[in-house]
Amino acid sequence: MKLIPFLSSILVSYSLQAASPLALKLPTENEYIFSKTPEKFYMYTYRNFEGADSHPWTAGKYGYVRTLRRTDEGVIATKFHEGIDIRPIKRDRYNRPLDIVNSIAEGTVVYVNAHSGNSNYGNYVVVAHDWGSGTFYSLYAHLASVSAKVGQKLSAGSPLGIMGYTGAGINRERSHLHLELGVMANQDFSKWHGAYFSSPNNHGNYNGLNMNGLNIAELFIRQQNNPNLTITQFIEKVPTYFKVTIPRHRELDLAKRYPWIRKGNHELMTPAWEISFASSGFPLAITPSNRAVVKPTVTYVTPTKSDHKYHTKGIISGTGKQATLTSLGQRVMSLMTSSFLD
Repeated sequence: MKLIPFLSSILVSYSLQAASPLALKLPTENEYIFSKTPEKFYMYTYRNFEGADSHPWTAGKYGYVRTLRRTDEGVIATKFHEGIDIRPIKRDRYNRPLDIVNSIAEGTVVYVNAHSGNSNYGNYVVVAHDWGSGTFYSLYAHLASVSAKVGQKLSAGSPLGIMGYTGAGINRERSHLHLELGVMANQDFSKWHGAYFSSPNNHGNYNGLNMNGLNIAELFIRQQNNPNLTITQFIEKVPTYFKVTIPRHRELDLAKRYPWIRKGNHELMTPAWEISFASSGFPLAITPSNRAVVKPTVTYVTPTKSDHKYHTKGIISGTGKQATLTSLGQRVMSLMTSSFLD
């Protein structure tokens, strides 16, 4: 049965109001994120910039924290880190971490990769959470061993495995838990992957390319200050960096699964959708648009002096108020909009 516009807007509004508090718990015993010494929380990386070696702990944070580049805006970090890297608290005599890794919230185990060579994440676990706003996914990577099973119901603090250093670009010294929280871009990811890649997709919908992460560290800190914080309240504060308008061929998969992303009246038969994105590529809003376009087109961008590709994971390029989708960006829009199904 087709909903009338008024009823549709009421249901979306109700879905947003029904969002429940997150009730998050930190995944390990490391609580220094709430202290005056956050360098004890984040695991550092190795860096060489302009001939100088360093070990910045800030590179373990979420966001554009890696691969420095000198630009017209000065020195900026241009490589995006989708999650946070948490240091171990305990090690054995061989310097191996002993920290137990736990679920950050109530949920269900939906994926376990127990073959470390199949992913840069090494051994990792994905847990699905439902706070009344669509399914969100937490990901726990580089585990030494996994105790969780697919289908297992979890409480906040339920054990998933032991921290380790499996996966690419990590050694025993830099053992850590890589933690993400985000949304799934498309339920038909395997078809998209097959359209663009010849390599096998070993992880189905739980491939990292299909996940868009939020700033989980900021989420922990804001919840500490407001225990009633909901995920929709948090997302509302994430700033828009760019918008892409696309021809309207169908209701988007994202809009079906995440009621908070639907802005405006989706029952209006407009010629296009406008999708708002954070600088991370996280989708923030889908709004009906009367702008007629024949292909995905950047219709807004936050002005910068340096190339926009350094601020958007390479999705768009240009400077100032001008931007276009890169070839990578066109692939990403295909995933976001399901145009690969046409």
